[in-house]
Amino acid sequence: MAIPEYARTNFRTLLRAAQDGNLALMECLDARTEETRFVLCAVGRTDGDYPVTPFGHLADGNPYDAYLPPDPANADGFLRGSDASSVETSTAVDNKGGGH
Repeated sequence: MAIPEYARTNFRTLLRAAQDGNLALMECLDARTEETRFVLCAVGRTDGDYPVTPFGHLADGNPYDAYLPPDPANADGFLRGSDASSVETSTAVDNKGGGH
């Protein structure tokens, strides 16, 4: 399965913001649930203003419990259950291009 171009572009922007020291972790409220979220944001600088662009929030608790990784044997599938937990360390580091 291919990662869409918008996600690749956002990932490159996030990497550039981190490299330039323009990345922030902000405490926000989820717009639907009003739960506290810790959101990764790129920070811009325009005429004395600091606009922020949110990219996503950090997973609550153990992130390995929140996501199912792609199945290396099936380009359209995801690992489930014990198969997913057995590869948690190998999928924790993504390549610098942001996709597979």
